[in-house]
Amino acid sequence: MKKFNIEGLGQFSIVFAFIFCFSEPLFAVVSMASPFQDHMVLQRESMMPVWGKANPGESVTVSIGAQEQSAIAGKDGKWMVRLSPIKAGGPYRMTAKGENTIVLNDVYIGEVWLCSGQSNMDMTVAREDRYWCGVFNEKDEVANANYPEIRVYDTAFTPSDDLQDKVEGKWEPVLPSTVGHFSAAAYFFARELYQKYKVPIGLITTAYGASTAEAWISKPSLESHANFKFLLDNYLKKKSEYLPSLQDLLTYQAEVDKWKTDAAKAKTEGKDELRAPKNKDPRVDQHNPSVLFNGMVAPLVPYAIRGAIWYQGESNQNSQQVYRELMETLIADWRSVWGQGEFPFLYVQLANYAKTFDTEAAAGKGLTLVREAQLQNLSVHNTAMAVAIDNADPLDMGNIHPKNKQEIGRRLALAAFGKVYGENIGYTGPLYSHYLIEGDKIRLCFGETGNGMLAKDGILSGFAIAGADKNFVSADARIDGNTILVSSPAVVNPQAVRYGWNANPKVNLYSKTGLPASPFRTDFW
Repeated sequence: MKKFNIEGLGQFSIVFAFIFCFSEPLFAVVSMASPFQDHMVLQRESMMPVWGKANPGESVTVSIGAQEQSAIAGKDGKWMVRLSPIKAGGPYRMTAKGENTIVLNDVYIGEVWLCSGQSNMDMTVAREDRYWCGVFNEKDEVANANYPEIRVYDTAFTPSDDLQDKVEGKWEPVLPSTVGHFSAAAYFFARELYQKYKVPIGLITTAYGASTAEAWISKPSLESHANFKFLLDNYLKKKSEYLPSLQDLLTYQAEVDKWKTDAAKAKTEGKDELRAPKNKDPRVDQHNPSVLFNGMVAPLVPYAIRGAIWYQGESNQNSQQVYRELMETLIADWRSVWGQGEFPFLYVQLANYAKTFDTEAAAGKGLTLVREAQLQNLSVHNTAMAVAIDNADPLDMGNIHPKNKQEIGRRLALAAFGKVYGENIGYTGPLYSHYLIEGDKIRLCFGETGNGMLAKDGILSGFAIAGADKNFVSADARIDGNTILVSSPAVVNPQAVRYGWNANPKVNLYSKTGLPASPFRTDFW
């Protein structure tokens, strides 16, 4: 079950803040930021920020191995040290010492990845009590998950209208007893890395179902882009219109109390998770700007990471016209606040999705346009994309949560091998570059072919062609070296080609390394 604290959200925040103020000790002691716990993994061969709180002016000394670094807490009580790079290994003991001493055990040094997005990143290896979770071959995957040097820190769902400096979570090693509630895409990605490099892997997962991209971006970054004004204005309007009465609050609290009882009973009986009552407070709605950055990203900054993996986009279908800019802003925002330069950002393009394959030629909207924006995001430096246009659940293509997360993890790992770790491999499928009109045909050229192209299972499919009338029809296509020739008897003077331009297209263009081509179009009609 995804962890969250429903009482601490929204309309109850004032009450709990009041209680919190009078329950805190009058004098602070040394504390460490949320991610610093037993079993954690720190980023190897990198400067490693370690931070927390203490009494103003208090000296805090952090040690690990033979290394020792000190800092003085500022007037706000905050302190930070930066540990010098350490090679992969462990276990280590870390201490933070001031007026009191904190001891962290079983600390490893390795590769740390931030894993974020919406439900397809939040989707866990096992079904457990969430009906939409669970991967193919779930029973064996859980039984064989014996990778104690892969550790996961999973943040609780804690949206906030204000920046937070704490988030609930704990580091856990990957074992059959734990892997069931870990992000499947993240775990399979980490497993590939671990099997190849044999170094500890740390995953910090901060993801939540149905979340929009703008929810994960800081408010200042959103405010700096005029095209996002409508998102911020809509949020302000929602907040101004949310005026619950005392009776509304009491009714909601009663619903929460009943849900807690019923949910605990359902879990004991092995039934699916019961949905929590809907909190109407817009400040805790995962669709709204910055609320997840504030509560679920900011407390993690600037924990040293190698890079980020991301799987999201379904919830931005209604704002697909700004999705490319949103993702460019998110990547720049995270890189800026982390202060680690242009760290790698690897992401999954949305999978095919519909109850049946689309038969109308190149009629895509919604998801199709989000995929196009994701393709365009490759223009951002140090990014890579795992194409998933063939990853729909074969038993139920209308399932928005495809179960083959093993392949998603593998493709993300291939991107990491080639883009991040310098392996000489084909880590991408064919990527369209430009086109040439040659009489009654259009020749498609590719900037990347993944060591050559092939038609999987026979003749190329998924191509459509149109003339000046903009009427797309299914087209014949054949591979010609590193290009593709597209034509149709119905179109004498072709002007444009589209490939895979539907929510659930039947496509089969692959690289010779077995990776699918991204959908694309030559026109912008």
